[in-house]
Amino acid sequence: MMEVRAAQVAPGDLGEAETLLAAAASRGDAVAFVGGATELGFGYPAERVDLLVDTKRLARILDYAPADMVVEVEAGITLAGLQKALAPNRQRLALDPPYPELATIGGLVATNAFGPRRTRHGSLRDLIVGISLVRADGVRVRGGGKVVKNVAGFDLPKLAVGSLGTLGLIASATFRLHPLPEAARVLRIEAASGEKLRVVAREILARQLEPAALSAFRAADRYDLYVLFEGFEAGVTEQVKLFAALANDAGLSCTSEGGAGGFEARDESARTHGTLRLRIAVPPASLAELHRDALDVLAAALDEPRIVVYPMLGIAFVAADVRDPEKVAAAVIAVRTSAEALHGNLVVLAAPPSLSAVDVYGTLPPSFGLMRRLKERFDPSRRLNRGRFLGRL
Repeated sequence: MMEVRAAQVAPGDLGEAETLLAAAASRGDAVAFVGGATELGFGYPAERVDLLVDTKRLARILDYAPADMVVEVEAGITLAGLQKALAPNRQRLALDPPYPELATIGGLVATNAFGPRRTRHGSLRDLIVGISLVRADGVRVRGGGKVVKNVAGFDLPKLAVGSLGTLGLIASATFRLHPLPEAARVLRIEAASGEKLRVVAREILARQLEPAALSAFRAADRYDLYVLFEGFEAGVTEQVKLFAALANDAGLSCTSEGGAGGFEARDESARTHGTLRLRIAVPPASLAELHRDALDVLAAALDEPRIVVYPMLGIAFVAADVRDPEKVAAAVIAVRTSAEALHGNLVVLAAPPSLSAVDVYGTLPPSFGLMRRLKERFDPSRRLNRGRFLGRL
């Protein structure tokens, strides 16, 4: 968790944010940013913070064109607030991470947050079309949709996603939207083995089904598998029928869970429980190895962990409290080694002080040299979220 003993400011508009960062630059202040404070444990602790910029007052919708299904918003608006504003036009931002009532758009972009609907709609990099940043020197730059001033040579929206506030204050973002579904149905398969999960994921692709989400919650050494279908009523009805046939062919039985509310609540609970939270990603084709070499190992080391797997994405989230730090640290390091051998990774999203020796990110990727050059280009004095990102940039 980032501990801050610094002046805190909450600019009332983007012009004030520019002025504040320009003044901070003249003083040489190290600056950090906060939105809904839902992911302050993510990344390394900041090396130094002289000024903390709170975006909560930057919460306006700047431009909304329902006919074009595009919206531009300031960084401080919460995801729930944005969805409420879009709902009268039967539209939504197809993003569903935990804590939508608290999480701000700027924070979601900075952390590349996502939920189970990434299975159908992709990540934030697929949804964002434009962005504006306030650089360390107080100058606002824009890229992508609604462009006023471009940063030549950079795909600025995609660079900002996941940058953890190290390139600039995320001032505003523009997204493409999706229609609210006419119907939603959740089906559940209980007590499926890891091998059965692999079979179901493979058959979904082979039979060209299009679930909005596919999530498997671990219970002992088995999984409760939830599949969500969304869209027009007729299409959802047909997809449900085809999935039921798939389950029957795989020797599994499925039951209807109704709408998406219960499934969403269980997903958030699984991802936000405890003091230790991990994200493991491997190629989807390595799903069997993910279960054997990662989830089984962690389940043996942790007491009552909550584990959710997105089989179509090859991503798992593990959450638990830590009672035996040495045992857990050894397991996390072993699982990271296995994931990296599969060309994947393990990222520590949050951890108690007893696990401070376990690195947040692991082995630096081949692209790290480029990341460092970008940091030098945008923030040559390393004043923004200093030391928090990959490689302690």
